[in-house]
Amino acid sequence: MATMDSLIGLVNRIQRACTALGDFGGDDQAFSSLWDALPSVAVVGGQSSGKSSVLESIVGRDFLPRGSGIVTRRPLVLQLQQIEEGQQEYAEFGHLPQRHFTDFSLVRKEIQDETDRITGKTKQISPVPIHLSIYSPYVVNLTLIDLPGLTKVAIEGQPESIAQDIEDMVRSYVEKEVDPSGERTFGVLTKLDLMDKGTNALDVLEGRSYRLQHPWVGIVNRSQLDINKNIDMIDARRNEREYFATSPDYAHLASKMGSEYLAKLLSGHLESVIRARIPSITSLINKSIDELESELDHLGRPIAVDAGAQLYTILELCRAFDRIFKEHLDGGRPGGDRIYGVFDNQLPAALRKLPFDRHLSLQNVKKIVSEADGYQPHLIAPEQGYRRLIEGSVSYFRGPAEATADAVHFVLKELVRKSIGECQELKRFPSLQSTIAGAANESLEKFRDESKKTVIRLVDMESSYLTVEFFRRLPQEVERAGNPGGNPRSQEVEKAGNPRGNPRGNLREKLSSRSNH
Repeated sequence: MATMDSLIGLVNRIQRACTALGDFGGDDQAFSSLWDALPSVAVVGGQSSGKSSVLESIVGRDFLPRGSGIVTRRPLVLQLQQIEEGQQEYAEFGHLPQRHFTDFSLVRKEIQDETDRITGKTKQISPVPIHLSIYSPYVVNLTLIDLPGLTKVAIEGQPESIAQDIEDMVRSYVEKEVDPSGERTFGVLTKLDLMDKGTNALDVLEGRSYRLQHPWVGIVNRSQLDINKNIDMIDARRNEREYFATSPDYAHLASKMGSEYLAKLLSGHLESVIRARIPSITSLINKSIDELESELDHLGRPIAVDAGAQLYTILELCRAFDRIFKEHLDGGRPGGDRIYGVFDNQLPAALRKLPFDRHLSLQNVKKIVSEADGYQPHLIAPEQGYRRLIEGSVSYFRGPAEATADAVHFVLKELVRKSIGECQELKRFPSLQSTIAGAANESLEKFRDESKKTVIRLVDMESSYLTVEFFRRLPQEVERAGNPGGNPRSQEVEKAGNPRGNPRGNLREKLSSRSNH
């Protein structure tokens, strides 16, 4: 199971991805905002209240811009990642991946330059965050969002609405965290060492003045004199610990005061929140994927530029058409039933209309048999006559057989047209639609020609079905049909050449059963 350290790192990477994709919270998102669902610790306070100094103290480095007025004009997503002791400490910006900053004065300059790139050299603000990751052995795994300080008045170069603009932006980042009951709020009191002698902040720190679910934490910032003397953050941390340990007012709270304790407190809280929100985050990610996949299917997926990938895309589109065409044939979509109807209805109906009763009437049989052998008498059976009768009968089947191949061909062409129209993936490519339709119809034409040859060959193979025995029984069948219940009069029938009654019904029934075979 992943550790909490790796979970914080995973959330950091997701936040960077959100920013790269334009999702940094708010109500103007086209899709569900993943940023809003990710746990984070937002740093909110008044202008010049010491927020930047607290962050620098937590990191242990001077890296934030300083100055008068509004210095923080874009949200800074500060992602701290603890690395092993002895490894190189460095910083990395989300907009400059793979570039490692080991000189933290250059980090400060890059924050200023990146802010000016969006807001210009003026004192305007922007809600688009800057992502900064710091990898150091001296930090805890933690993500903080440094927001512009709340103010009441505009300074030169700022619009009159700047106070409301800052408040709206801060609210957009902390709306999900707004905490009237104080359950998710950590109170931080800065600059405790600057209070007048004889006063203290114990009423606040001990929760009597304003109670929160989490303890208040007191901080001692570096003074401007310390900054001017270039006192580094390591020494500043040590001075802070000494202040609380030796303070008569705060010594009993020393173990729960200072920037180091605050960092550990926030890290532990963030870990527990991430753990609790993992199911909802996973659900939202899956939902977002489904939404984006649906939108991508609607808009059309990007086309690759290299020939191999383009060929793969074309093959995938052809497979999509092939899948729909098979569904029409095999079931799931209408169409295949029409082919079944050709064989089950159309072909039998055509066979029933064939003039077998006229072709196999006794008069016609006698005529063909007599003419077949000419002057040469047959010894046992009129073989040549039989053959001509068979060939003549079989020739009747060629027409319905070829018509059946044409009917199936027509249905298949219609299914090709419908399948192309129903293939959503092909709608973006009209030229490819035409090409596939042309290739499919060309293949169907070849298949039709081959099918006609095959069915004619099958008809010819069945030419041996009408046997001599069939013709021997024919007079008896005719007599029986003309004289039901009476004795056969085959000799008279042969002599007369004109059977009683009408044998057509019985013959039609027999030949129909054979044609169905």
